[in-house]
Amino acid sequence: MTAPLLQVEAVDLFYGDAQALSGVSIEAAASEVVAIVGANGAGKSSLIRTIHGIEKPAAGRVRFDGRDIAGWPSYRVCEAGIGHVAEGRQVFPNLSVLENLEMGATPRRARAQQKQNLQRVFALFPRLFERRQQAAGTLSGGEQQMLAIGRCLMGQPKLVMFDEPSLGLAPAIVQEVFRIVRRLNEEGMTVLLVEQNVMASLKIAHRGYVLENGRIELSGSSAALLGNDRVREAYLGL
Repeated sequence: MTAPLLQVEAVDLFYGDAQALSGVSIEAAASEVVAIVGANGAGKSSLIRTIHGIEKPAAGRVRFDGRDIAGWPSYRVCEAGIGHVAEGRQVFPNLSVLENLEMGATPRRARAQQKQNLQRVFALFPRLFERRQQAAGTLSGGEQQMLAIGRCLMGQPKLVMFDEPSLGLAPAIVQEVFRIVRRLNEEGMTVLLVEQNVMASLKIAHRGYVLENGRIELSGSSAALLGNDRVREAYLGL
């Protein structure tokens, strides 16, 4: 049996005396979309930050592509092939769209393919090509989200983690963002999707985990979670 591309094993995380994650275990196979869903404050972003090396776990392991990367600094995690589209987009507002994208190509693994990756991003997001000389801070929220995704793809990741990609966006733009996530997966990208929008994320995911108060309370196929009475009542209002 092929080992998962990403495997988080019994991770604990603390902020001072407050425990943010308790015994969290998840996994994602290559070319799979895995959704991490839950209410605000459940620990979803803490999990992403731990995988990406922003936070160091007190216990547990994070294995990626056969290596234990728990505690690695973020730049090493990025070099290993994990991309991160952060909550709130976090573009460089005073740099142009093109300069933001070029910043994403800094990993050594991506430098030789920078031109091809840029062409791919512009094909995926024609609006970014149109606005390539425009300051990123003058873009709309939806355009900034496209730029954040494009900048991540410039690093040529094997796995992309999306942290609340629909947050603060108009419904039509949210649909476009999820369409892009689906397309990336169809092209072979492995995706870890962290979202409060439970219905939308589970509809495009293969499997999902429900995170509550820093613990995994439910897991299973997306279809099973969408049909689960607890999920439907707590998160879907059904």
